[in-house]
Amino acid sequence: MGFIVEGEEGKDVVMEPPPNFSMVEEGIYRSSFPHPCNFAFLETLNLRSIIYLCPEPYPEENLEFLRSHNIRLFQFGIEGKTEPSAATLKDAIRAALKILIDVRNHPVLIHCKRGKHRTGSLVGCLRKLQNWCLSSVFEEYQHFAGIKSRTADLRFIETFEIICLRLCLHSIIYQYQGYGSKKRRLLYREETAQKPQITSI
Repeated sequence: MGFIVEGEEGKDVVMEPPPNFSMVEEGIYRSSFPHPCNFAFLETLNLRSIIYLCPEPYPEENLEFLRSHNIRLFQFGIEGKTEPSAATLKDAIRAALKILIDVRNHPVLIHCKRGKHRTGSLVGCLRKLQNWCLSSVFEEYQHFAGIKSRTADLRFIETFEIICLRLCLHSIIYQYQGYGSKKRRLLYREETAQKPQITSI
């Protein structure tokens, strides 16, 4: 559902967020795939980065929007129709998490196609890094996945080892003290083992 605001020259502008849009934390958002009708709303977020979790090429009209607003695209090609191998999924989620918790990339939008499974898995692993209890992690995942909830995703989140991410925290610039507007956040300087596809703007 969108809303209308008054734009330049008194013209009404329809602000329509992508389906499944929500704030994860201050400076971190999630949604389904954004379409041109959502661009006016996305402008209000002042995004610096987008984390895209699908293997398909980004549409040219979306790339043009990113270029015109100086937004970086980080793409991690996780298959949605067929279940990826555990090792492939683990590597992709770990690399995406490093991008996600780097405050230099904020504000950031995470999305896949529907904003349910791949996005939900990444956010679920972020919640584990934030020390959420597993029942709350699952509840959030199921809220967005609805009847499309996948047992394989929940199993992946449950078994995902966040220690592998914390082991590389020697390069943190700011100490981890949780997430919030006045709290210091994780900031990486090291290169990830698996480099995402990045569209230079």
